[in-house]
Amino acid sequence: MTGNEAIAAKLIAMERAALDRWGAGDPSGYLEISAPDVAYFDPFLERRLDGLEALTALYESLRGAIHVDRYELIDPKVQVCGEAAVLTFNLNSYTGATAMRWNCTEVYRSDKAGWRLIQTHWSITQHLKS
Repeated sequence: MTGNEAIAAKLIAMERAALDRWGAGDPSGYLEISAPDVAYFDPFLERRLDGLEALTALYESLRGAIHVDRYELIDPKVQVCGEAAVLTFNLNSYTGATAMRWNCTEVYRSDKAGWRLIQTHWSITQHLKS
């Protein structure tokens, strides 16, 4: 496995672990891998959130309210450029009979704390289906 392949495997594993926790109503998986200067885009918000404090406030308001029965992380791709890496993927999430389809771009930076999210961008590719 090359260095870039090892980085890709690590970042995809980090994302899956955060998604597992998210689906169980625990947003801390994402908070723990986010840098203090994280920027966050969400289709349900009017504007970008800046910083871990703002992201924490949003996620705490959602704690316990999110439930995902299962998800599919589709075609994850990691592009490494020095101390930064971009992870892109599609996500299908299922709760009961409701399915949501997402695009996601996650930008990670490696520093003394390890790989941390510095930019997250979620968009809906297909609206709710029942």
